[in-house]
Amino acid sequence: MIEIKEVLSKSDEKKFIEFPNILYKDNKYYVPPLMSDEKKLFSVDHPAYEQSEAVFYLAYDGDKVVGRIMGILQKTYNEKTGEKRVRFTRFDALDSQEIADKLFGAVENWAKSKGMNKIHGPLGFNDLDREGLLIKGFDQFCTFEEQYNYDYYQKLIENVGFIKETDWSERKVYPPDQVNPKLDALAERCIEKNQLKVPKFRNTKKLLGKYKDQIFDLIDECYSPLYGVVPITMRQRDLLVKQFNLLLKTDYIILVTNKDDKLIGFGFAMPSLSKALQPSQGRLFPFGVFRVLKAINKPRIMDFALVAVAPEYRSKGVSVIIAREMQRLMVKFKKVTHYETNLNLEDNEEIQNWWNLYKTEFNKWRRSFIKKID
Repeated sequence: MIEIKEVLSKSDEKKFIEFPNILYKDNKYYVPPLMSDEKKLFSVDHPAYEQSEAVFYLAYDGDKVVGRIMGILQKTYNEKTGEKRVRFTRFDALDSQEIADKLFGAVENWAKSKGMNKIHGPLGFNDLDREGLLIKGFDQFCTFEEQYNYDYYQKLIENVGFIKETDWSERKVYPPDQVNPKLDALAERCIEKNQLKVPKFRNTKKLLGKYKDQIFDLIDECYSPLYGVVPITMRQRDLLVKQFNLLLKTDYIILVTNKDDKLIGFGFAMPSLSKALQPSQGRLFPFGVFRVLKAINKPRIMDFALVAVAPEYRSKGVSVIIAREMQRLMVKFKKVTHYETNLNLEDNEEIQNWWNLYKTEFNKWRRSFIKKID
């Protein structure tokens, strides 16, 4: 008999966080999140709760945890779209339809109690949180920013009544032997014609001190029309910088500014932590930090995080400049075997076409589902 219980105690929180590490113990493609980041989900001081409410459930078979799920009421997104939606995330379970039915049933009841009439996901608090259910590419390593899941999850979710809302694709990007001469020449012409600059910094602190807010402002502006995206609050910005600060190196950050030193485009990559986090199950201490530092200082795989260009500059070659700088990055770090793109919406033709400047292969697909509950 499966029983669903809301997470209300510190002991429950620990079980919620630890369950994936138990479920995927022998899976070599699962990459755990940082446990310290997951613990923050339960803090009332988490900046995401300025925009949202959340609920957490565990499924039990006797005394054994056999599933979990988190529901999010993203108020800002509902205000933006005029809809009444709840998101689901952190869904993990054994291959049992009963477990899935009861977990999603709990979130549905919570959604109804809030006056909502749709559930969609997997989606986190914002676009920089974990999103999308893996539907193809189960034999590929997930990046540090992604959630792995077994292939039977899709069946469980669809049997509950969910249907596809949108898909994302991901690619491996392979480094070129040299910067494409035509791309290099075109980038220089765009810089000269439009009086643009590619500023360089020796340390991340100075870079972020000058451009942090401009970076986030540009993210909000460029990503706002995309699926599931909400503005990132000031406190969330600070938390995100703190979470990723260890990975942010000036070598991996590309900025493009206009003649007035206003940021008009950027792209950045991060060392992959996938293999470094596996042995310690997402814990930095006592020994995980050494593997993480090695992965940062001697990367073999890199993750492309974000690329953005201000709308008014998209016809002025800024994306060409960023692509050239990324090729320079790839040529410089010769020991990096490949780069992972993270999630690209299937109907985002601009970013899909942009990757055609490189040698790539599709390696993963993810899906967001939706269900009406009115």
